[in-house]
Amino acid sequence: MDISWNLSDFMCSQDKVEVSACSMSNLPPEAAEGNIEYKLKLVNPSKTRFEHLVTQMKWRLREGQGEAIYEIGVEDNGMLAGLTHEELEASLDTLNRMANRLGATTTILRERCVDCEEAEVEKKACEVLVRRVPDDQQFIDLRIAVLGNVEAGKSTLLGVLTQGELDNGRGRARLNLFRHLHEIQTGRTSSISHEMLGFNSRGKVINYCDAQQGCLTAEEICENASKLITLLDLAGHQKYIKTTIFGLMGYSPDFAMLVVSANTGIAGTTREHLGLAMALQVPIFLVVSKMDICPPAVCQRTISQLNRLLTGPGCSKVPFQVMTEDDAVTAAINFNSSNICPIFTVSSVTGVNMDTLKKFLYVLSPAHTSAEQEKLTQELTEYQVDEVYSVPNVGRVVGGTLYRGIIKEQDSLLLGPNEEGTFSKVTIQSIHRNRSASRVVRAGQAATLALGEIDIPMRKGMVLVSEKLKPSPCLEFEADICILYHTASVSRGYQATVHIGNVCQNAIICDMDKTSVKTNEQALVKFRFVKQPEYIREGARILFREGSAKGLGQVTRVFSVAAIER
Repeated sequence: MDISWNLSDFMCSQDKVEVSACSMSNLPPEAAEGNIEYKLKLVNPSKTRFEHLVTQMKWRLREGQGEAIYEIGVEDNGMLAGLTHEELEASLDTLNRMANRLGATTTILRERCVDCEEAEVEKKACEVLVRRVPDDQQFIDLRIAVLGNVEAGKSTLLGVLTQGELDNGRGRARLNLFRHLHEIQTGRTSSISHEMLGFNSRGKVINYCDAQQGCLTAEEICENASKLITLLDLAGHQKYIKTTIFGLMGYSPDFAMLVVSANTGIAGTTREHLGLAMALQVPIFLVVSKMDICPPAVCQRTISQLNRLLTGPGCSKVPFQVMTEDDAVTAAINFNSSNICPIFTVSSVTGVNMDTLKKFLYVLSPAHTSAEQEKLTQELTEYQVDEVYSVPNVGRVVGGTLYRGIIKEQDSLLLGPNEEGTFSKVTIQSIHRNRSASRVVRAGQAATLALGEIDIPMRKGMVLVSEKLKPSPCLEFEADICILYHTASVSRGYQATVHIGNVCQNAIICDMDKTSVKTNEQALVKFRFVKQPEYIREGARILFREGSAKGLGQVTRVFSVAAIER
C-alpha cells in the first residue's frame, strides 16, 4: 500500500520534493489489508457503530503487529476532504475512546490543511498513530543492523542515539559501545554489539537520564518501553567482513541502516555493505553523518553520489532526502510498502536532525505481517545459536534467534549437531530477552537461554530444535546459485566460505550442472562442508564468498548423514 501524504510527489522524482501544507495530493484508495485505516469523520457514533469501530481498530492493530495508522478526514477513495476544527476534535475524542477500550494509546503524528486557500472555513486532515503492545509481548521489538565503511561514524551515532549525549568530536560517545580493548585503542568495531533504544507510548526516548528518575537500567528500559529498537553495530573494516555477514545472516535484522560519512562519500566497504543488504532483501535506509565538519558543497556531492548509486540498475531505489519530522513520518509509513530509500543528514556533534531520525524509528512498523508471524509461531521449534557463554552459578548459556515456534521454560529440545553429527537432549532452565527475565520466546525474537550444567561441546552454528522434527545433520547440500561477482569463473573443486543463517563454514563444490559459471550466471551446484556436518533446511538462503568473489542462492535439497542420537 503506497499510502502517504505526498508520496505521489516524490515517487515521480529522484530529488527531494518540498511539501506544502496547503497543496496535498490525494491518497491511494484504502486497502482492505494492512494497518492503515481511512476515516472521514468519527462524530458521535451510535453504540452499535462504536462497537464496530472498536472491532475494526483491533483488526488494524493485529495487521500492524500492534501499530495502526488512522487517517482522519480522508474518504475511502483517498480523497482528502478535511474536517472543521469542531469535527476534528470530536473525531479525535472518539478515536481516543476506541483506543482506551482496547488498552491502546494514540499519538498525533501531524495535521495538514486541506484546500486552505480556497475554502471559507479552514479544514484539516489528521494522521494518528495507534499503538497497543500485543498480549503475548512485553513491547514491540525491531532489530536494525548498522552498516557502513570504517570511520563512517556508526558507533558514535549509536552512542548519541542511545545515551542522549552529543559527541565531543573525538569519539567519546562511542566508548561505551566497544567490547574489546583493541576496539577502544583503534576506534574500529570488530565484534557485534547490541544497543537498545526504548520509546514510551508518546514517542519519547526513555534511555536518557533526567532529574527525577535518573538513568534507567537496561531492565527498566525494557519494562517501561512500548517500542524497543535493538541496534546491531556491525564492523566496517574489510578485515571483519565475516563478522558483518554473520550479523546480517544470523541475526535476521528487520531493517538495515547504512551510515555514510559526508566528507568521504562512497568509499571502502560502502558499496559492498549496500549490495549485501540488497542481495539479502533487507530493507535499507541511509544516514549521512559528520555534517558538522563537511562544507555544503561536499555534502551535496555525497548526496548526489548516493542518488546515482540508489537509482542505478543494481538498486533501482527512489531516494528521499528527509529534512523535517514531517518527512520522517512520510518515509516511515511508506518504507515497508514502496521502493523508497530515505536519506538522513545528521551530526553526532551538533545533534542536527537527530530528532528527525528518532521520529522515523518511532513510527517505523515491523516489516512482517501478522499472518506471517502467526504461521512461523505455529511451526516446530528452531532456535539458531549465535553465541555461547559459561556463566558462574548458571552454567552454559546460548544466545541467538528463534526462527520458528515457541520456547518456554523447562522445554526439552535437541542441541546439535556436534562434530560427530549427533544431537543431545537439553532442558531450558531460564530465558532472558533484552537483559531481563522472560518466560517465553516467540518466532522472530532474540533471546539467551540457560541450559544449566551440561557437558556437551558447544559452538556457534548449532541449533536447538524440537524432538518432533527428528533433525538430521548434513555434509552435502544442493543449491541454486547466482554469481554476484567473480574475477574468473566457478567450477568443480571451487572452495568458499558459506553462510547459511548462523552457519559459517568452508565448503567445496563437488558437482554442478554446468562446466563453469561466471558473474551474473546461475547454476545448480552441490556443496560439501569441509570440517563438520551442519543442520540445514531446504529453502534457506545461502551466501558464499572467497576473497572479493561472492555468490547468492537458495538451498534446494539436503543430503542427510547417519547420526547417532543420544
